[in-house]
Amino acid sequence: MCDMAKTKTTKWDAAKHLKTEEDIQDYLAVAFEDGHPDVIKLAIGAAARARGMTSIASQAGVSRESLYQSLSENGNPAFATVIRVMNALGLAFSIKPHPQSKMTTV
Repeated sequence: MCDMAKTKTTKWDAAKHLKTEEDIQDYLAVAFEDGHPDVIKLAIGAAARARGMTSIASQAGVSRESLYQSLSENGNPAFATVIRVMNALGLAFSIKPHPQSKMTTV
């Protein structure tokens, strides 16, 4: 008879691994490079949890519960909320040409 040990799994949470400001910045940079809105939303949520959701929500002017919901897997945050959360994280958006862009000059 085979004696197999049971393996317990838990849901992976990126927030638990974002220990420094550089970790948070690098994680968000990769999410934005990916470009998928859901990836970006979940990365911002992980960064907010890593910093402390209550504090980030307060600085962003939204309730903690609302922020959790907005940045959850099924959430759909308003762009204004995303900007306020990024500001609360001490981060800003910047614009650069997309590497696959075929823009022509006007």
